[in-house]
Amino acid sequence: MKQPMIALALALAAALAAPAAFAADHGHGNHHQSRPIQIDHPWSRPTPPGTPMGVGYMTITNHSDQAITLVGAETPRAGHVSIHETSMHEGVMRMQPVDGGLVIPAGETVELKPHSYHLMLEKLPEPLVEGEKIPVRLDFDAAEDLDIELMVRPLDGAPAMNDHAGMKH
Repeated sequence: MKQPMIALALALAAALAAPAAFAADHGHGNHHQSRPIQIDHPWSRPTPPGTPMGVGYMTITNHSDQAITLVGAETPRAGHVSIHETSMHEGVMRMQPVDGGLVIPAGETVELKPHSYHLMLEKLPEPLVEGEKIPVRLDFDAAEDLDIELMVRPLDGAPAMNDHAGMKH
């Protein structure tokens, strides 16, 4: 009786751990110098019909001993992709392009998230739909470019909020 219970416990533990492992690592990363960048949890939000812009979020970890810069990105789902930063300035939320790219310091992690750094997917020919996977190529200076997929999902089950009309660009 003891052996089947141990086998069941091990199988259950493996089943629970496997999805988390696959969900967490969407890029390069196992701490090797030849693969210094790790991308975790790449995602986007659904966009309402007629909305020409979407967003891309993720966590980027630099496992190398030198700074690496995210200099651009591209996807067949958007006419243009740029790197933006959202910040508060005198009580007004502003969004602006990041000049020169986003630096990921050696041995550190930078999170692209709401109200912070993010990818701006511009000139969308059609809406981003919940459950869709958006292919994106990330272009780095001092590291290999990476192909990832942004999973389109709502934030905490809340409705998508891609309306940047209230922001100054």
